[in-house]
Amino acid sequence: MGAALLSIGTPGLLTPAQAQGIAPTRSMRGGSNNYRPGAPIVDRIGGGGFWMKGTVRHAVDGEPLAGQRIQIWAHTKEGHERDPHSHGATLTDANGVFRLEMPQIVPAFGQPHGHLAYDSGDFETVFLRPVMSSSSDIELEAHFVLQPA
Repeated sequence: MGAALLSIGTPGLLTPAQAQGIAPTRSMRGGSNNYRPGAPIVDRIGGGGFWMKGTVRHAVDGEPLAGQRIQIWAHTKEGHERDPHSHGATLTDANGVFRLEMPQIVPAFGQPHGHLAYDSGDFETVFLRPVMSSSSDIELEAHFVLQPA
């Protein structure tokens, strides 16, 4: 793969082109509510039946980020979002994709929503609070674009 070159200023002087990058994800208001630092990595939260999924990419070049820890929690049929058993974390795969099965999310404060956090330390911490379009949805997606800490 060749390096891109861009001529700047003085004729004959070549410097590497800078990647355009993509806008990093900003934390959402209310995203950190009931956050529990260090929630364990789990195969599933509770009895399952609902899927939280998404992707994690680098803001500089848009490349997928493998092995990144995403914490997930919500108000579900099995517990409130403040309950320790309603929290769990998962890692992204080689393509920057994460998936975690959990109990069905139910409305809290009038809205069915989930909470997700990137909190591993290599990049800036981001808290998300996506709202479902319907409380009967059986999956919710959230996507992270991270910038270095």
